[in-house]
Amino acid sequence: MEIGRREIPFLDLFQMNERYRLEINEAINRVLDSGWYVLGKEVEAFENEFAKYCGVQHCVTVGNGLDALTLILKAMEFEEGSEIIAPANTYIATILSISSNHLKPVLVESDIENYNINPALIEACITEKTKAIMVVHLYGQTADMKPIQEIAKKYGLKIIEDAAQAHGALYYGQLVGSLGDAAGFSFFPGKNLGALGDAGAITTNNDELAVKLRAYRNYGSHVKYVNDVKGVNSRLDELQAAVLRIKLKYLDDDNQKRRDVANYYLENINNSLISLPKIKNEDSLSHVWHLFVIRTRKRDDFQSYLRLKGINTLIHYPIAPHKQKAYQEYQHLVLNNTEMIHSEVLSIPISPILKSDEIEYIVNQINRYEG
Repeated sequence: MEIGRREIPFLDLFQMNERYRLEINEAINRVLDSGWYVLGKEVEAFENEFAKYCGVQHCVTVGNGLDALTLILKAMEFEEGSEIIAPANTYIATILSISSNHLKPVLVESDIENYNINPALIEACITEKTKAIMVVHLYGQTADMKPIQEIAKKYGLKIIEDAAQAHGALYYGQLVGSLGDAAGFSFFPGKNLGALGDAGAITTNNDELAVKLRAYRNYGSHVKYVNDVKGVNSRLDELQAAVLRIKLKYLDDDNQKRRDVANYYLENINNSLISLPKIKNEDSLSHVWHLFVIRTRKRDDFQSYLRLKGINTLIHYPIAPHKQKAYQEYQHLVLNNTEMIHSEVLSIPISPILKSDEIEYIVNQINRYEG
């Protein structure tokens, strides 16, 4: 690392939240003074504000992003053993939400250029047992929804969005969270819209589904001690809701700052050993750059090189879901694109608080890498 240069963290959560310290302190004090800490006015206000932001009728907050996806499938009440189409290239939570409902994940290869599910391969995977397509807007880029919506309409399938990494992303002017029958969001601290702990939400325009979800998240109850269904405890607390209300106001500005960093990377990184991400949708607003993910066949060596230069990176994700021990029944699958992606990807720093000299330093060091 250059003398006098501090390390560049992959993501500095302290500095991300420091920008809002005064507002967060005021919000926390407001919650403390209220004496009401679970499913109160802050949660209700955030649900209304996030629903309005996404352009949907309902937002139902839950404990985390995995619960959001799991409860959507639970409330849709598919018959045990039904099949849910999902991208092979995704974080394990997508697949866990399906299998935990005693449903069968059917894994579809991803587009090697944008890493999202390849719509051209979906129809061949549909059987009489198929009930839904779960799309993932991976790394912050919207999936190619128009052909997926056409397939779903043709076969009478539900569409569930895993929008955990894509808060604020647009698909031809329509926000994620409103592109299917329901969407699951994570507000884990590192997300574009991040809480100060675990948090999640579900968005939908389906009135009946929203009613069911509000019961399922709260022990299966609409009225205290009256349990209509076998629910769970997955409730967003008032403190997290209050923090999210603050940060939602700045989400679009932060996303634009991420785009500015990404554009600089795309325009200035020039190294034949590095493959840069591509935007499938020509609308730049379709990507909110939760992650900036490059690929290189020398991933481990390249990561070590950057670490020596004081640049911290992460791998999203080193092992594909079908190669995980938890899903041994899928290890026979040959998914070349997915396996190549997981063996080559490396995420470099991107956030709204990266400084110009840090961005330039990262680019210069990447361009100097010779393998």
